[in-house]
Amino acid sequence: MALAVVGLGGFALWRFVATLPPLDLTQAGLRSTVVLDREARLLRPFATADGRWRLPVAGAQVDPRFRAMLTAYEDRRFADHPGIDPAASLRAAGQWLAAGRIVSGGSTLSMQVARLVEPRAERSLAAKLRQMVRAVQLERRLGKDGVLDLYLALAPYGGPVEGVRAASLAYFGREPARLSFAESALLVALPQAPEARRPDRFPQAARRARDRVLAIAAAQGVITAAEAEAARAEPVPTRRKPFPMLAAHAAEAAHAADPTAQVIRLTLDGRLQASLEALATERAAALGPGISAAILALDNRTGAVLAQVGSPGYLDATRAGAIDMTGAIRSPGSALKPFIYALAFETGLAHPETQLDDRPVRFPGYAPENFDLGYQGTVTARRALQLSLNVPAVDLLESVGAARFIARLRAAGARIDLPRDTAPGLPVALGGLGITLTDLARLFAGLARQGLVPSLTRRIGDGPQPGAAPEARVTEAVAAWYVADTLRGAPPPDNALAGRIAYKTGTSYGYRDALAVGFDRRVTIAVWVGRPDGNAVPGLVGRVVAAPILFDAFARFGGEPDPVPMPREALVTTTAGLPPPLRHIRRDIPKTLSAALGAPLRIAYPPDGARIDLGLSDAEPVPAASLALKALGGVPPLTWMVDGLPVADSPRRQSAWAPEGAGFARISVMDATGASDSVRVRIE
Repeated sequence: MALAVVGLGGFALWRFVATLPPLDLTQAGLRSTVVLDREARLLRPFATADGRWRLPVAGAQVDPRFRAMLTAYEDRRFADHPGIDPAASLRAAGQWLAAGRIVSGGSTLSMQVARLVEPRAERSLAAKLRQMVRAVQLERRLGKDGVLDLYLALAPYGGPVEGVRAASLAYFGREPARLSFAESALLVALPQAPEARRPDRFPQAARRARDRVLAIAAAQGVITAAEAEAARAEPVPTRRKPFPMLAAHAAEAAHAADPTAQVIRLTLDGRLQASLEALATERAAALGPGISAAILALDNRTGAVLAQVGSPGYLDATRAGAIDMTGAIRSPGSALKPFIYALAFETGLAHPETQLDDRPVRFPGYAPENFDLGYQGTVTARRALQLSLNVPAVDLLESVGAARFIARLRAAGARIDLPRDTAPGLPVALGGLGITLTDLARLFAGLARQGLVPSLTRRIGDGPQPGAAPEARVTEAVAAWYVADTLRGAPPPDNALAGRIAYKTGTSYGYRDALAVGFDRRVTIAVWVGRPDGNAVPGLVGRVVAAPILFDAFARFGGEPDPVPMPREALVTTTAGLPPPLRHIRRDIPKTLSAALGAPLRIAYPPDGARIDLGLSDAEPVPAASLALKALGGVPPLTWMVDGLPVADSPRRQSAWAPEGAGFARISVMDATGASDSVRVRIE
């Protein structure tokens, strides 16, 4: 009788196949978008369009003990049958005939997958035949591994949770690569009755189902009796855990930019990201209610974003956590002073050992004061920058020109916001402008890269993101090293070691923003602390609040700091060893003296941006080829410099320079009053 039933079923199955449409796996292939770090570690998943958590997973990513328990419990002959288990089908047919109704379906894992791919509510012979056909089709099309992968991705685990990876994260808070025996057994049991056995709602039912799986696994030799007994003693989770949300702002932006991608891999380092998020959360909580913090880490070699902490907590509404403060326009305070000095070094106006005057002074319509309201007298440019003195910085900005300074920052790719309907003025030296933490970090990374500002990359395998600024030069290589070497000697915050990283702090007007940006050869890290709404916070000072976070962030990055290497063209000397016009920028000689006595100083030859062929690019360069230099105006004696180094003693308006090879060069001239001019040329 049983054989007749099987034969009848086979004939019915053959006739039924012709009525089925082709197998469609489109919906089964829909997965949650997952955002991964550079090592393919999960940062943040996103639910599917219908609100389900269905994360991509493959059998190789799941604990082998789970797979062994699954087949032992659900389908012992999974590896041998073609999608339908004849023995199980015979047993089910016999039970049907004996009871007059379907008692068990004899379902294989492949048939269960078929039901998940084409869900149907009815339990009928037609539905069962359809599952059997689809099971065979699935095995022929995908093979055993492909069928198992579909089961692992689609199996229901209660509520919107589907697939073993989502379930492992939801109930245990970790990936399914390593599961205990108890955890594996629970995940095997839940899909049989996902709503009735949900451990977060019915923990006792979940425990009973888990223990049955453990008993069967022990009986079939998958685990020992002792292992099963120990697993039964483990508690069942009684609540769901939140899904990972590392780098929430970066992940959200990447998902919004490519909403159809199922896997997005960022350049972030997940371990560093988690560590810096914890750091930001800890420090913001200690600073008080409403305070936010942001941290950005860049790989100086590639421009890759290694960590992006936009707030202390994406879901913390009390700190406006949903706002990504790495992209917010804020005042940098004194954080941009290094680039004023870089421009002065580059143009030959000053050297780190040039003496500057730090004393009360009034510029037209502006009278800057130092942060501590005191004055240092005569100090070197190095010391003035290390102490972040305001008056020398404003004095240098007046000499290099505020408009020129802003134009240089913008040419390097930074977005600079100025007060509406105002031209750049001297207050920009002390934070009278707006800039994002991201652009600030890029500019400082340029100091670690011989003046070349990197273009940022955020996704593995991609170049610069759409709209990202291309690589551009913020200063010359020698000037960049002068600044980096100077900032490495800045006084560290309390309880920190000196001389390890080059860094600069900033405090905006009214104590609204505290910033610190530091770098070595490897990495640049930028820190912002404040209130997202822009309200003042008494005592919010960059060196006191942001700098300790910066130094802690560098410690978490790991490894020994690697100083920026010195270019061979750099001039390392004392103040006395400098050419006389570079020894002291004096305010007691009017800077307009050269104009009063005659024409202002300017370089007549070579012109700015010129390409000059001296035969240096040929196979046999011209011996001792030299470039004529000519200046007009100014007050003699003049000092000629190339890339910050003085040309052989030549105080006249006409001189010559013999380059050692082809390439770009910055040619500068300075007169007796301190007036200067410079051009950049390419020698070929």
